[in-house]
Amino acid sequence: MTPDIMNGGRGVSRRSFLESLGGMGGSALLLAGMTALGFDIASANAAPPELGEGGKGKKVIVLGAGVAGMTSAYELSRAGYDVTVIEARAFAGGRCQTARKGFKLTELGGEAQECDFDDGLYINHGPWRIPYHHHSTLHYTKLFNVPLEVFVNDNDASYVAFNKGTGPLAGKAIRKGQIAADARGAAAEILAKQVKQGALDQQMTAEDRQLFLAYLTREGYLSADLAYTGTDGRGFEVNPGPGMVPGPGKESTPYPLTDVLHSKAWGVLSSVTGYEQQRTMFQPVGGMDQIAKGFERHVGKLIRYSTLVKKYRQNDKGVEVTVSGPDGKVETLKADYCICTIPLSVLRQMDMGVSAKFKAAIGAVSYALVGKIGLQMKTRFWEEKHFIYGGHVYTDDPDINTITLPSTGFQSQKGVLLGYYNFGASAAKVSALSPKARQDFAAQGGMRAFPEYADNVETSFSAAWHRIEHNLGGWAQWDDEGRRDAYPILCEPDGRLYLAGEHLSYLTGWQAGGIESAWQQIAKLHKRAQAA
Repeated sequence: MTPDIMNGGRGVSRRSFLESLGGMGGSALLLAGMTALGFDIASANAAPPELGEGGKGKKVIVLGAGVAGMTSAYELSRAGYDVTVIEARAFAGGRCQTARKGFKLTELGGEAQECDFDDGLYINHGPWRIPYHHHSTLHYTKLFNVPLEVFVNDNDASYVAFNKGTGPLAGKAIRKGQIAADARGAAAEILAKQVKQGALDQQMTAEDRQLFLAYLTREGYLSADLAYTGTDGRGFEVNPGPGMVPGPGKESTPYPLTDVLHSKAWGVLSSVTGYEQQRTMFQPVGGMDQIAKGFERHVGKLIRYSTLVKKYRQNDKGVEVTVSGPDGKVETLKADYCICTIPLSVLRQMDMGVSAKFKAAIGAVSYALVGKIGLQMKTRFWEEKHFIYGGHVYTDDPDINTITLPSTGFQSQKGVLLGYYNFGASAAKVSALSPKARQDFAAQGGMRAFPEYADNVETSFSAAWHRIEHNLGGWAQWDDEGRRDAYPILCEPDGRLYLAGEHLSYLTGWQAGGIESAWQQIAKLHKRAQAA
């Protein structure tokens, strides 16, 4: 998952704060801000803890076969621990899911869906992109030979389709690169001319002013007289070509700054990308679930699938987990320790024999309402007619939010794009629709950018994570109070129970958060087991 809300709706998110730093002070200020927040320039860990082989003779039960659970199982079993993984679903991966032909999902209170995309087509309705600095995730993709390809996370050729602005650009699909060129070019021209007129004489030396003007000229594609008249980077009205016709071509005409401002399309721009949202990212070839399958090849024999946790108890000698298997048989499993990776939204409803303080902390976090839909299109019109290869189409409709074009299968006949990625109240509203109604809604939503959109929709698959039984939300949303009071409690064991998952990290909503949380907890468990 890719969270847009990191702070439970309170105050400014870390992501927004970092983006504002980048916009004000460039990369130096951005990096300083990231360091101050404890982010530095990468996820916290690049490799799992060295456990050695000291786990022989000790048993661990892992609850949940998501990425955090399988990380725990893989590393502990390598260290000699006797590991059993309990998984409620018939498959491993947790939220690391990919819908392709035959994949089934029934949301709580909803209709059964079975994905009927053409062979080879899919949608990652859970996590779907990996930043270059998530070293922990990339550690396992390399270790398990999961091939990666580029995820196009930003594309100047893509459209901004805003309806809520005013002026001649409102309601039009405009190339993002044109908006960027014209907004920055006009701003650079205004600032450069102010510098020439002495506006910064008191703040800068003569040398600084000359260097600043050189920067503004380059940044804004300004002419020698400091005017912005456009750039070939925003495209051509007549493309250059052979001979005299079309010959050199004709550059497109910039939009007036006032039109750009009133369109509000500049809202998608930032001089430096946010920490989580790099311009180019990674995705596994063939779907995000290839990461889960990579883990499963190594720990699948340890997993008991379609098995529900009914009760958890512990004492000073060990733990007992009562489970119900696929045949309905109830039994109690015993071990020395337990690692629980079940989302807190689900765990708070379970019969857990933990301390009152720990139980209260489990209930102190909310989970994101998140919805996605994959639309199979019978042609790749966005490539054939609009020449857009990957990236996002931005809208100001929160029920649609972004439309994302596939970063794979370029120039093939068909493709599956992300028709909406909505959050909060919008996700709740759209998730109340039937799967077919969601498809119709998404089909109409794309018409603001592409006139061919609705006629090309063949089929769809949608997921509302807050309505999926074993998740009940997309990712944890800690507020400041929860981070202060409950989060530290859950990061430490309660008796012999250790929690792990993206919810116990500052990378909530990312697989790296779950992996690194598991690394931290198994290191604590191992140290304790060795001391015992």
